[in-house]
Amino acid sequence: MTIHSTARSPSPMSADTPHLSVVQKEAHATLSGVTRYFQKSDSKELFHALGPIDLTLHKGEFFSVVGPSGCGKSTLLDTLSGLATPTDGAVLFEGREIKGVPDGVGVVFQEDASFPWLNVRDNISFALRMAGMDGAEVQRRVDYALAFMGLKDFARAYPAQLSGGMRQRVCIARTLVQQPRLILLDEPFGALDQQTRLLMGDELLRLWRETSATVLLITHALDEAAMLSDRVGVMSSRPGLFIDIVETGWERTRDSRIVSTPRFGEVNARLWEKLRVESLKVMGAAHGH
Repeated sequence: MTIHSTARSPSPMSADTPHLSVVQKEAHATLSGVTRYFQKSDSKELFHALGPIDLTLHKGEFFSVVGPSGCGKSTLLDTLSGLATPTDGAVLFEGREIKGVPDGVGVVFQEDASFPWLNVRDNISFALRMAGMDGAEVQRRVDYALAFMGLKDFARAYPAQLSGGMRQRVCIARTLVQQPRLILLDEPFGALDQQTRLLMGDELLRLWRETSATVLLITHALDEAAMLSDRVGVMSSRPGLFIDIVETGWERTRDSRIVSTPRFGEVNARLWEKLRVESLKVMGAAHGH
């Protein structure tokens, strides 16, 4: 991955960084000179939320973004997904400019987006049926997703009968059946407890390996970013820029057991070192300092 900003260029963590799991260098999605401004509701003044940012996601990698509250992480994801249009700059997916959510991009949000009146199977198949897909193909994809996400025994259950982690599996499965080549996740495990988040992280890594999709994760949890990612981008306080890129060096076959390794502690510590400074800036601004 190549990321540029007006901040200094990041340096490798160490000279003996392990072999990276990112082996492909084909550009999959890019943001070039992207900025986002919003007009304040009570005036004509513009609110500078993001950028300018240059970002290249390479095909098949897992990239996470961390940053202080209000730095523009979700704005970055919305822009990359086509849910929002940049004020300036260009966003490309597979070489084509993004205008609206393109085919091949799947988005999973923190909020439970399942339909409470539909059971698990019908929730997962909803988008496919609305698109008019052949019934046999819908069943094949949904059966696979149910088995893959460990939901086969809950196919006829309703969201209210499931735990938070199970409901999030339903949301991920609903994205999985659309066979996205780029998966964007906006704090999907933020409402879950620590243990469940680690286990869901293992499921997400398994999904990533199985599909070979490119994944971009927005998260406020440094341990989550450190465990899951090939690389982690640390954003500055608003307007958000990348101030550091941390290469984790994990093997592609990693799982949550790496949290007990010294390397995990090194990665986590570096993320916190950078994020602490930016978070203090946000807190100082909030208190008028």
